[in-house]
Amino acid sequence: MSMETDARFWDRSARKYAMGKIADQAGYERTLERTRALLRPSDRVLEVGCGAGTTALRLASHVQSYLGTDISKGMVAIAEERCAADPIPGLAFRVATVEALTPEETQFDVIMGFNYLHLVRDLAGTLGHIHALLAPQGLFISKTPCVGDMNPLIRLVLLPAMRALGQAPYAGIFRAAELGQIIHAAGFDVLATENHATKGNDSRPYIVARKR
Repeated sequence: MSMETDARFWDRSARKYAMGKIADQAGYERTLERTRALLRPSDRVLEVGCGAGTTALRLASHVQSYLGTDISKGMVAIAEERCAADPIPGLAFRVATVEALTPEETQFDVIMGFNYLHLVRDLAGTLGHIHALLAPQGLFISKTPCVGDMNPLIRLVLLPAMRALGQAPYAGIFRAAELGQIIHAAGFDVLATENHATKGNDSRPYIVARKR
C-alpha cells in the first residue's frame, strides 16, 4: 500500500464519511471550544488532513486565514461544496500533503491535525515539515488515535485484516506517551495533553505544542 492507495480509499469513502455522525459529539464540541480559545483573530491557520471540512467550517471565522488540506480529492470537493454554500472569508481548501507546502510560500501561526498523525507514513518526517511551516513560537494542535493504546485485537488482527481487504488505510501504531516524545523530538515543547472524551475509553489525546 502507498499514499496513493490511501488517497483512493478516502476518495471512495468521502461521501459516506461526510454523512456519518460524530461518535462523541460532546467530546468534539469540547475539542472545538478548547481550540477556539487558543486562536487569535490575526492567526494564519493550516489544518492538515481536513477531511470534508467539518472542523474548518466551525473555526475559520475566528482567524485571519484558514487553509484546509487533504490528500483526498473527494474530501476536498465536499469541503469546497460546503464552503460555497456558507462562505467564510479567508477559508480555502487544497488537495495537498504537508510535505508539498513550503515555508517560502507562507508560514502559519497555528497548524492543526485532527485524526491525522496516525495516518501518516513517516511521522517524524511529517512533524519536521510541520515544524518548518510554523512561524516562531507557533502552535501545533493535534488529536489523534493512539493505536498502540487500543485493544490488541484491534491493532494486531482487525486493522491488518481490513487493510489487506482494502477496507482501511494505513495506520501507524504508537502509544500516547510515545507520541508526546516524538513531538518533542521534532522541535516542540508539549504544553498540554488532555482527554476530551465524554463516554467510553478514548485513546485520542488532545495535544498542544509550541515550536521551539
